[in-house]
Amino acid sequence: MSEAAPVSQAAKAASFRALHEREGAFVIANPWDAGSARLLADLGFEALATSSGAAAAVRGRKDGQLGRDDAMAHAKELVAATDLPIAGDMENGFGETPEHVAETVRLAAAAGLVGCSIEDFTGDKAKPFYDLDLAVRRIAAAAEAARALPFPFTLTARCEHFLRGHADLGATIARLQAYEAAGADVLFAPALPDLESIRTVCAALKKPLNFMAGIPGKSFSVAALAGVGVKRISLATSLYRAAMKAVREAATEVRTSGSFGYIDRL
Repeated sequence: MSEAAPVSQAAKAASFRALHEREGAFVIANPWDAGSARLLADLGFEALATSSGAAAAVRGRKDGQLGRDDAMAHAKELVAATDLPIAGDMENGFGETPEHVAETVRLAAAAGLVGCSIEDFTGDKAKPFYDLDLAVRRIAAAAEAARALPFPFTLTARCEHFLRGHADLGATIARLQAYEAAGADVLFAPALPDLESIRTVCAALKKPLNFMAGIPGKSFSVAALAGVGVKRISLATSLYRAAMKAVREAATEVRTSGSFGYIDRL
């Protein structure tokens, strides 16, 4: 019996875009290696995404410490592991200029991804956000690069205000609207604090909103998020953290009591 032909990147891209166009919300799960990607695919998730934090952690680094080559190598590992559409967390595009960001989009597509996110966080605590004009030009360049591809590459634009301590809903909405006008297909503002603020953001946009679950007290059910207008729900590092918590608890039992009770719970 012959094996099924691999799913083409164009077909994955079309499938991924269709998830954003159907009724209700869907969950895009975040694996951290090939094994977890296959596990999540077997569980029935319809799409996956890399997580910069999880990708860094499995390499013994902190979020933000992986370079562009590292991110692309990680993406290729996940793409090779499953036929699901996979989007990439490309952080700030691994460079300041619009040209840097455009090249990152092209490299993400070459790695087999069908979408990626670009954020407006500079990495500089003294000046954490790109000026709005530059931030918009970066998204516009990313969108232009995405439109030049031979398949529908889904570009997500992230406003990092709330995640980085700048809890100004009006300013966040203004940025998201500017990124939407610049060509982003999906908008994203991690760490919005409550369902009402999420509803307000969704109502202010024409394009789909991605919500990031994973922050204690600021993670809501799929039904609740769909009810306020969210289209896509990502899990960030939360699955990786859950897995590592289980490892820590099992290893602590062995180290402190010399017992292996965790094995009976597998």
